Amino acid sequence: MKSAALGAEKPVRRETLNIRISAAERSLIDRAALSSGKTRTDFILSAARRAAEEAILDRALVLISPAKYKKFFALLEAPTNPNPRLRRTMKTTPPWREK
Repeated sequence: MKSAALGAEKPVRRETLNIRISAAERSLIDRAALSSGKTRTDFILSAARRAAEEAILDRALVLISPAKYKKFFALLEAPTNPNPRLRRTMKTTPPWREK
């Protein structure tokens, strides 16, 4: 049996975020949240977190030396070297075309 000190986890403190939206936008968000089995708050938080991560990653700066950049660019421009797994994948019917 776990002791209270070991098994007890503190709930994460959440902050409040207020936004003003139109009734149509709220209805749309509510329908989407319902269809995904989430509360409005969880749906909005999930979508906002994803958008925030994408925005940050889109602006990530990678610094490399000119020599490493040249090597990297050469790899991107080089012709592909198909292997058995790639050949099998390319022959597979995509799920959206299966009946």
